[in-house]
Amino acid sequence: MNREINDAEAERHRQKMVNRKAVQDAEVAEKTVEKGLLMVNTGPGKGKSTAAFGLALRMLGNGRRVGVVQFIKGAWSTGEQQALSLFGDKVEWRTMGEGFTWDTQDLKRDVAAATKAWEEAKTLMADESIGLLILDELNIALRYDYLPLEEVIATLEKRRTDLHVIVTGRNAKPALIEAADMVTEMSLVKHHFKAGVKAQAGIEF
Repeated sequence: MNREINDAEAERHRQKMVNRKAVQDAEVAEKTVEKGLLMVNTGPGKGKSTAAFGLALRMLGNGRRVGVVQFIKGAWSTGEQQALSLFGDKVEWRTMGEGFTWDTQDLKRDVAAATKAWEEAKTLMADESIGLLILDELNIALRYDYLPLEEVIATLEKRRTDLHVIVTGRNAKPALIEAADMVTEMSLVKHHFKAGVKAQAGIEF
């Protein structure tokens, strides 16, 4: 049921929006730099990779190709991988992980897998047809020192100027946060897992 709005209230709202639009337009006009961004999705909350794949859809919708390298995940097929595969050669997907560290329980194996994934990431960075590269769970590989942090950051900073890169995973290193153009921290307010709800297709994978 719609509430009644009198003319005075409508006019106050209109004037408020006129003023807000003027401020927003002025702020937008000040922004003139166009560049490839280094973005980081981190934090204990759910949705870091999910947000990155949403950005992939946006990039694809703008006619640009997308690359994905998964550093940790790999033990199961995911819904986003199946969905993005429908875009054919517009998406380069590399699942390089062998599962979570508590599954493999083998440091040498984890380091070898991360190293191989990083080499694949560098190959995709050099592909000029790719507009966005998602380095899924790279933060986890860096957290456990599977890869040299300084080398990773230096390579990301030296990437071509039009390439957008988004790194996901908990516990992003402070040096990577400092190097990034944009950092989003997903906070955990409430999670169904604590109530005994298991991982479900279409929600977790």
